[in-house]
Amino acid sequence: MPRITLTDFIDVVTKSGSPKATKVAQLKNRDVYDPATDFYKAFREGLVLIHKNGGSKDELASLAKGLKDPKKLANYPLMIKGYKKWWGNKSLAWFNPPGSTYSQAGFDVAVNPEIGLTINGQRHVLKLFLKTDPLTKTRADLIVTLMAHVLGPMDKTDTEFCVIDVRNGKSYSHSSTSKNFKPMVDAELSYIASLWPHV
Repeated sequence: MPRITLTDFIDVVTKSGSPKATKVAQLKNRDVYDPATDFYKAFREGLVLIHKNGGSKDELASLAKGLKDPKKLANYPLMIKGYKKWWGNKSLAWFNPPGSTYSQAGFDVAVNPEIGLTINGQRHVLKLFLKTDPLTKTRADLIVTLMAHVLGPMDKTDTEFCVIDVRNGKSYSHSSTSKNFKPMVDAELSYIASLWPHV
């Protein structure tokens, strides 16, 4: 059964026409995942480590130390600045976020948010949006709604599911699941499944 990430799925859903089909082809034909080519891996893992260890906001600067890749040197400081803005004066405590899979039409969508934080006493499960592409309302709604649908039954009832637009220091949450959400997601996965053998 083919497996794609939540980010992959959102990339397909938010495109239309030939760019949508092109994105499906890219997913099918891309190379096997290699941590060495994961542009954001060091940032994600460093951020998780800071929170796990109860670190301070000032420690975010360490995420840019020792970088040699010119693209990372251009991007990591911007992400650090945005995340620092989001952090603000919040009181944060780490917990391990839940993760699971949404399966439909012969496809698995991995729903694995990176961060679990109790923020000022309220549990938040957080997905990091690190891309330079804008995090539109449609994208944000899809991410948090799918997280709530898949992970909500596994977690405590008062948990808030959010996506953080890291570069802009903003977070988006969703407290209720639209009745049209599941049919829409299933229709998109059926589209991917119908195209997959032909690209």
